[in-house]
Amino acid sequence: MSSSAVEPDSPDLVCQLDSVQGMVDALTSVRWKRHQDAVVELSEHGIVLIVEDTGCLQAKVYLQRELFVSYEYNAQGRPRFGVSLGLFVDCLNTFSVPGRSNTIEFQYPGPDMQLLLKSVDSLNACIYAEIRTRIPDTISWDYNFEPAGSTPLSFTVKSSALKEAIDDLEWPGSSIQIILQPVPPSITFRGEGHGDLQVTLTSFDPSCGEHQVEFSQSHWFGSCFDVHRYKYKFLRATTSNIPSSVIKDNRGSKLTIGLGGMLKVQHLVSLARPSHPHIDSAGYQQPSRIAYIEFFVKPEVDEDTGNGS
Repeated sequence: MSSSAVEPDSPDLVCQLDSVQGMVDALTSVRWKRHQDAVVELSEHGIVLIVEDTGCLQAKVYLQRELFVSYEYNAQGRPRFGVSLGLFVDCLNTFSVPGRSNTIEFQYPGPDMQLLLKSVDSLNACIYAEIRTRIPDTISWDYNFEPAGSTPLSFTVKSSALKEAIDDLEWPGSSIQIILQPVPPSITFRGEGHGDLQVTLTSFDPSCGEHQVEFSQSHWFGSCFDVHRYKYKFLRATTSNIPSSVIKDNRGSKLTIGLGGMLKVQHLVSLARPSHPHIDSAGYQQPSRIAYIEFFVKPEVDEDTGNGS
């Protein structure tokens, strides 16, 4: 090789993941439309996938570096690229075999700025795929989520109970009020459409003998109600596509209401390998094997005042 030869540029990222199904579950949770574009951001800390809808709803899937078997990051800054979320999920599904661990390698960019995927643990065959990427039309804007006051107004609900409550309130084009009552501590989801329907979750449900909701106790020393209103289709998107396997795990979903009524909904999705779950001596799965999902929902705006409800 002559001294003038130039080494080809290293890819921005080459990484391997041993739980393809877990990644499919996480991305499926934010796929609320058939045709949906996503922005993928790479960094030395991991991968973030961002989707949004009409400036009123945004979701992020955080895949931390610790989730990957290997993670070789060579980029300067934080590269971003656009991709079809549906195509990405469907492609990942071809690498997943139910009941067994599958290791997949990701590389970005390829020779023509593609996202390259390759199976690396199959003895009989190798699956290879290329996904065309694009330059994002607009940079996804981060929601300025700020706590309402010095103490965040938050509560944790069983994922299955939250999904069931929202599903029960389905009315096309309706609004949903979230009403927080301090005494006794409860959270009410109230649908407003061609009638009136509401679901109330309390800290303890005597019918099943279980705690449904855990509240941020410091907030409930007050005596006033907090009422916020959201478009049903956006609120439903925060739970409607969570896979049944994730709901079955029944991890808690955390809801936080910030300044101006901005709602943040957080879910946890397990990425542990089926045959080698990372569980500590106390029976809890290690945080490094968890994908974090966040939804941000803007409240409805009163057209007369221009303020949130």
